[in-house]
Amino acid sequence: MNIPVIEGVIRRRILLNYRVDPTVVQTVLPAPFRPKCVEGAAVAGICLIRLEAVRPKRLPGWLGISSENSAHRIAVEWDTEDGQTEGVFVPRRDTGSRLNALAGGRVFPGVHHLSRFTVRDEEGMISMKVEPKVEDTPLVELTVRESDTFPGDSVFSTLESSSAFFEAGCIGYSSRPSSCVMDGLLLDVKNWQVSPLEVERVHSAFFDDEDVFPSGSITFDHALLMRDIAHEWHSQPQLKSASGGIL
Repeated sequence: MNIPVIEGVIRRRILLNYRVDPTVVQTVLPAPFRPKCVEGAAVAGICLIRLEAVRPKRLPGWLGISSENSAHRIAVEWDTEDGQTEGVFVPRRDTGSRLNALAGGRVFPGVHHLSRFTVRDEEGMISMKVEPKVEDTPLVELTVRESDTFPGDSVFSTLESSSAFFEAGCIGYSSRPSSCVMDGLLLDVKNWQVSPLEVERVHSAFFDDEDVFPSGSITFDHALLMRDIAHEWHSQPQLKSASGGIL
């Protein structure tokens, strides 16, 4: 699935990150992916992103659209003819935009579930709830505060090492319904900058599901924040897999 280069502004991006038993993560990954690990732990999480002025490159910003979106992600590696590549596998995407939901998986890579996003972002505090339209249980809930301190118990030794890890995983692949084809998308951030978040509360219906992630196999690690950053989306070559799917 090839799209023209899309540009816009990341008004707010939260990365909620978990450390996970790699053997557990491997069970939810389609081939050819394997977990990308840090200190023996796989890394998974949720990207919660507000996009603004999103439009084909070189069109004026006032023609762009804005939306709240979330993506469940797993950091992965895989082998290609040119060597090892890294990025993320995205088993689920959600959006508050009906246009994104209609276009996702059709004219834009990745199926997007239409969900309700309730967001409060003021005075350094952000709270958010993502509720799928067809389910009663919230998919994601969080309360975080902007901070200058990176948590000392993270699997990453410093904020800088965490930032470099996620900046390198800029290619995301999503499965298509009833297909072995996975569509790829490259996020090109012009001025990558992150800051730590103090997490007061976090809930994920997916990562808290002990049928998928048994007790003791997953631990919340840390959260990062990005604000007001120009970005572009670029299509990537498709991948084929004999397994995997969409949540």
